[in-house]
Amino acid sequence: MIWQTARFSIDLTRPRVMGIVNVTPDSFSDGGRHGSSMGALRHCEQLLKEGADILDIGGESTRPGSPAVSLENELARVVPLVRDAVTLGVPISVDTYKPEVMQAVLDLGADIVNDIWALRQPGAAAVVAAHPRCGVCLMHMHRDPQTMQVAPMAGDVVTEVLSFLELSALELQALGVEKARIVLDPGIGFGKTVEQNFELLAKQAALKSVGYPLLAGWSRKSSLGAVTGLDVDHRMVPSVAAAVLAVERGASIVRVHDVRETVAALAVWMAMQRADGPTH
Repeated sequence: MIWQTARFSIDLTRPRVMGIVNVTPDSFSDGGRHGSSMGALRHCEQLLKEGADILDIGGESTRPGSPAVSLENELARVVPLVRDAVTLGVPISVDTYKPEVMQAVLDLGADIVNDIWALRQPGAAAVVAAHPRCGVCLMHMHRDPQTMQVAPMAGDVVTEVLSFLELSALELQALGVEKARIVLDPGIGFGKTVEQNFELLAKQAALKSVGYPLLAGWSRKSSLGAVTGLDVDHRMVPSVAAAVLAVERGASIVRVHDVRETVAALAVWMAMQRADGPTH
């Protein structure tokens, strides 16, 4: 399976690690650490040394309760870094829901739009549809970052997430976007309870049934803290465990902060897969 992006056709026959690069002062786990463009570029280079296959750059925190960032501030944070990052020789994803930011980074050569709103903001789908090749990740989110954990979703989480993602993908294809450009993300932590998040992991095969690659984003999430009692700065081990479990259940891409450790854990998993022989 291939994920077609602006400059790269990403081979998903092995799991891919997407390294998180936050250029925000208030991200829930690493806010402010990579706030300057030069510091963020060094972080990009470090993640590549650690084995990241894709870099995901974000200029607005989407942690529960986080305030929205103005278009001007997001552009000021993201554009200088993307301009440099596209020279690093790897796919560059930008985590944004604003169509103006999407257009700006795609014009600079970014490869992927990673949108927590699944292109539901006015004009967003049109920007992606107008691009001939860029990849896109459509995520499920209940409500919005300001209110999603105040009143988490109710009912059958797997059925609702599956229905939403499949419809979102079909609507995008109706605009002319090829299926090979689309990846789906169940949105772990975005308006779900702890139990619902783990149900999405346990039943992830159902999400794969519609035929798109899956991206899993468990890194340092509060659900991991809920079951381990660990605060956000000490969730590396459960984050790596969740990434491996997601891959074992069919995720093609894992979005992580702890790239080196995730790459090492997946190397062990892949060695086991090779020793086990082809599946039947």
